[in-house]
Amino acid sequence: MQPDSQLLLDLVKMQMPFGKYKGRILCNLPVSYLEWFNAKGFPDGKLGMLLRTIYEIKLNGLEYLLDPIKKMNQP
Repeated sequence: MQPDSQLLLDLVKMQMPFGKYKGRILCNLPVSYLEWFNAKGFPDGKLGMLLRTIYEIKLNGLEYLLDPIKKMNQP
């Protein structure tokens, strides 16, 4: 199974729509915030799926995989 490229693009482009880190790009959310969601429950829908994904990426030390996508999407 290949990774969904749109999902990875969303992680480096989509902003957190609410809360303490409203406006911050999802891939730039602190691990502590993602850990809080993991304990309390991720939101439903696409946002929850993206937050779970970035949590797993950060938890497993795989953030470097997003670097080429970030560079391609810089203004």
